[in-house]
Amino acid sequence: TIDIMAKHNELGKKGEDIAVQYLTDKGYGILERNWHHAHKEIDIIAQTGNELVVVEVKTRKNDDYGAPDIAVTKHKQRFLIAAANAYIYQNRLDFNTRFDIISIVSNSDVINHIEDAFRSPVWYR
Repeated sequence: TIDIMAKHNELGKKGEDIAVQYLTDKGYGILERNWHHAHKEIDIIAQTGNELVVVEVKTRKNDDYGAPDIAVTKHKQRFLIAAANAYIYQNRLDFNTRFDIISIVSNSDVINHIEDAFRSPVWYR
């Protein structure tokens, strides 16, 4: 299972690298990669204009089990919202914040960028 985990982590890192390049090409500024707060992690924190963009990257080898973005469950969304709130509070930011998902299927080189994929029910400032 260690070999399987290594391949999984490698695929995830490759996907994040692709997502960072994709966002950079679209003019986004990358503020953080793999930002941690407690046991929560945000793959990419970016900025475009006056908007903070929290990006969850999902990469799969193929889409045999559906699009990668379906793996961003309500539970995962709550984790991301909590982590984003911590980031905003820690850095004393006052930005509009958006949650995006970038899903990548590596065997087809398909990048699907879902802007404003979900919303936070409450913002704590």
